[in-house]
Amino acid sequence: MSKNILVVGASGYIGSHLVPNLLHLGHHVKATGRNLKLLEKRGWGSIDNLELVELDLDLDQDLTDLFIDIDTVYFLVHGMNHGHDFIEFELDCARRFSDYLSRSNVEHVVYLGALQSQTSQSKHLTARKETGNILRNSGKCVTELRAGIIIGPGSAAFEVMQDFVYHLPVMLTPSWVTSRNSPIALRNLLYYLTELIECPPDHNLILDVAGQEQMTYKDQMVRLSKMHGKNIRVIPLKWLSPKMATYWLRFITSVPTNIARALIGGLSCDLPADGSELQRRIPQHLISYEEAIQEALAMNTEVVNSEIWGFDPDALLRWQTGYGYYPKQAGYTLKTDASCEALWRQVQLVGGEEGYFYANSLWRVREWMDAMIGGDALKRYRRDPQQLQLGDKIDSWKVISLEKNHFLSLLFGMKAPGLGRLEFTIEDCGDHRTIDIRAWWHPKGFMGLLYWFAMMPAHLFIFRGMTHALVKRCKAKIQQGNIETK
Repeated sequence: MSKNILVVGASGYIGSHLVPNLLHLGHHVKATGRNLKLLEKRGWGSIDNLELVELDLDLDQDLTDLFIDIDTVYFLVHGMNHGHDFIEFELDCARRFSDYLSRSNVEHVVYLGALQSQTSQSKHLTARKETGNILRNSGKCVTELRAGIIIGPGSAAFEVMQDFVYHLPVMLTPSWVTSRNSPIALRNLLYYLTELIECPPDHNLILDVAGQEQMTYKDQMVRLSKMHGKNIRVIPLKWLSPKMATYWLRFITSVPTNIARALIGGLSCDLPADGSELQRRIPQHLISYEEAIQEALAMNTEVVNSEIWGFDPDALLRWQTGYGYYPKQAGYTLKTDASCEALWRQVQLVGGEEGYFYANSLWRVREWMDAMIGGDALKRYRRDPQQLQLGDKIDSWKVISLEKNHFLSLLFGMKAPGLGRLEFTIEDCGDHRTIDIRAWWHPKGFMGLLYWFAMMPAHLFIFRGMTHALVKRCKAKIQQGNIETK
């Protein structure tokens, strides 16, 4: 039976997989995210029974209309990528949402939380538990599923382990690798979530989600490495503190630093799980750890077979197992009074004989380096010197996404250990405009990470110069600039 469902946090990892499943089952879905454009890039927009809503729970806005005609709510919001104050951010969002929820006609709330430890003082796990309590204070019937590591492409904890395996033959790890968890396949978790719609309870429930077996993180990484045809050695170090581990993970993994930092506390303790009650209510075949890995690897190309990469066949062809799922990024944003049209005219001149607006000699050095290892970056090419269109070649780059007066994305074409793109984004902010130039990089193994950190200083120097040069060419004023790296 079709239901009206609100998915809060649809742009996140679980939400982005849950929404298409719900649509496939015939439900009407209202999907929310903090960035509407990111939601639209998921490729769901043309579906009749889907409504996309921009929602930032950090803002004090009226949410009354959000709950109109809604039967079931999935609350999938977390604040791990928010920064050092993510705990308060997460709880404030839950309180604001719960207040409006209490005044709605919603029948059932499904909340995806985290397994809890009897000994750990992890702020991340405590926030997940407290969020469940806040939602129950709304007076609505809440089913809280508590899950550990989810085995699937894009799952932060899984990708941390993947990066360890990809990047290091010998792993010097924190002592938490001997802690135990109960990993669950993404497919199994999604089945539990969708089936909860069909059997809503008449009282609050807290249910553990458990896979076939409980395993240490060390065992998971060793077995994962064998799936990749590797034989790694894991050496736990007691003196490697959580704080030190956070800095270390910044270099080893491509998972965003804020998320990796939040995960550390939860990874440092045993997280036992008893999934028998959930399995009794919603029986299904739980696949093995190795089967879950195989499914995750089979889905690995979804990161480039997406709107973000323009569904470009060249990007899909070049993607390889072993590339970091999460990209590194570095960029520079500049405020200006130049118009969007003026900035766009300049952006479209990139490449060819015009060059790259700033430090062209450094661009040429990089092109010579590419030529020395068999690349063809020295070939200068542009179809039209004034305008660009989708699919155009610009020297060694390719236009994979283009939106007039707003956005240009170029696929990186030089030889390097990874896959990348360069983006130009123009935003109209009313009293000013911003021009952002940003590189995104999915590293391949340790050499891919080494390449990224070696190039980062040059990126930041060049991007700053490029944004300033673009604005000056518009004969406009420069207001304020900002560097960002992840």
